[in-house]
Amino acid sequence: MTTRIADSEKSADEVLTGLAAAEAVWARTGPAQRRDLLNRVGDLVARHADEWIAAAVRIKGLEAGSPLVGEEWISGPWAVVGSARALAATHDRIARGEDPLGGAELRPAPGGRIAVPALPASNYDRLLLSGFSADVWMRPGVTAAEIRDEAGLAARDTTHTRGTTLVLGAGNIFSIAPLDVLYALHADNRVVVLKLNPVTDPLLQVFRKVLAPYTELGVLEIVTGGAGTGSAYAYDPRVTSVHMTGSEATHDAIVWGVGEEGERARAAGTPKLDKPISSELGGVAPVIVVPGRWSAADLRFQAQHVATQRLHNSGANCIAAQVVLVSADWPQKDAFLAELRRALDEAPARPVWYPGGTDRVAAARDTHGDRATSLGPASERLLIQDLDAGDADEPAFRTEYFAPVLTVAELPGEGSDFLAEAVRTANDGLRGTLGANIVIHPATLRALGPFFDEQLAELRYGTIGVNAWTGVGYLTPHATWGAFPGHPLEDIQSGRGVVHNAFLLAQVERTVVRGPFRASPRSLFHGEWSLSPKPPWFVSNRTAATTGRRLTAFQARPRITALPCIFASALRG
Repeated sequence: MTTRIADSEKSADEVLTGLAAAEAVWARTGPAQRRDLLNRVGDLVARHADEWIAAAVRIKGLEAGSPLVGEEWISGPWAVVGSARALAATHDRIARGEDPLGGAELRPAPGGRIAVPALPASNYDRLLLSGFSADVWMRPGVTAAEIRDEAGLAARDTTHTRGTTLVLGAGNIFSIAPLDVLYALHADNRVVVLKLNPVTDPLLQVFRKVLAPYTELGVLEIVTGGAGTGSAYAYDPRVTSVHMTGSEATHDAIVWGVGEEGERARAAGTPKLDKPISSELGGVAPVIVVPGRWSAADLRFQAQHVATQRLHNSGANCIAAQVVLVSADWPQKDAFLAELRRALDEAPARPVWYPGGTDRVAAARDTHGDRATSLGPASERLLIQDLDAGDADEPAFRTEYFAPVLTVAELPGEGSDFLAEAVRTANDGLRGTLGANIVIHPATLRALGPFFDEQLAELRYGTIGVNAWTGVGYLTPHATWGAFPGHPLEDIQSGRGVVHNAFLLAQVERTVVRGPFRASPRSLFHGEWSLSPKPPWFVSNRTAATTGRRLTAFQARPRITALPCIFASALRG
């Protein structure tokens, strides 16, 4: 293979030969040295964050002064700095011969599971993300002793490296590729060739700067190119594994091949790719709105919450909410849907920037006719109502739109009857298992009692958000990120394996994130102990860019003196 690499004098042969030699270097790089590498990455991301954001703004067509730039700070540099710092802390504990979990207190979870607390991880978390929490649920039957014995994964024995992995970077959220690289290096103990999605090529030099500690060591190469470049690396025998973030169709083309050849290979169970592949592939994400007695302010806030789950990044998110499940018998259903329509319509203007997004919006509009309402400053958003939840052929239930298209389906019942039916519909009627969201009033949650936890355990998704978008799970370094386990290659849906996972846990099942039903100060007036105002990832947050910049700087260098400015910006949002 003599493929040349854009912006590099190295051929693919030279890249893979160099990585094979560097594997011995990586094997000699112990946990303490790896800790230092991770901390350097955190420092470099903070140093080059402005350059990162400038490139992101150009790619996505945002106005430089728009509050929406806050999305790029929070889902970009902030996420990478936080993950690098958390992984560094785990390696520091391993280097010292300590528990990789740092003494985290394990607790029971429904169905005979054990939960590992992932958020808050520090007193600063308790202040900056007040009222938010996250737990990693282990698979049923995994014992506390097994959790602690297996934590650390390949970082427990850094001398035993595992070959070269190809990371196929995502094109939508710009922290994904660096985070996937860090996980492959540190959790799997592999050297890495990162092939960028062409959408992110303008970030090539930024990524080379922030990941320089690894490229200088020779254990990482970053390359660009089209699908042919990715395929050439994927099928090269010197690459021993593949990790990708993308679509189910792209995954299947890599694993099985394309056209009739691919179909024959799938039918015969003979994949074209003869090596392990892990993947995060998105899906159709539900929002289960449990009926209750809500105030007008509750209706408005939660409508903005659900709208954010769809409109963040103009809908180009693997866990963007796509199907809102509401009760047909909820007396406040119409009021909530009116607020949802308003929130979608009034959210700040932004382009449908991801390739093909405009065509997918148009196709959804054509398919659903009068049930589709165009919203937004340029009618670029779509709200589709009155879907039949039992229609197995409904495209919105099977196809990830990856664009600003939100749909609504109604189910019968209230209370426990509605929740059970909504969980069944989400599990059996929607494609994919990456993320699911539940919105529920605290009084309703109390009334349901243990039944709610039972249904939470029944919901087969890799991340579940209760009054918090699953995107919070993505941003939580110690949380796991990936599909619910169990998808076979021939029906991959949302993928296999996890990333992030800064505790380096084995045998994980899911992450459960919880947040406050109301923003502060209303939360305090209604008995919820949460100081968090409207979160900075809300598309309606007016100071998200300033808050995101300040949070990134704080993540790199935490200090009490920086907190007042962060709080002031957050409150103004």
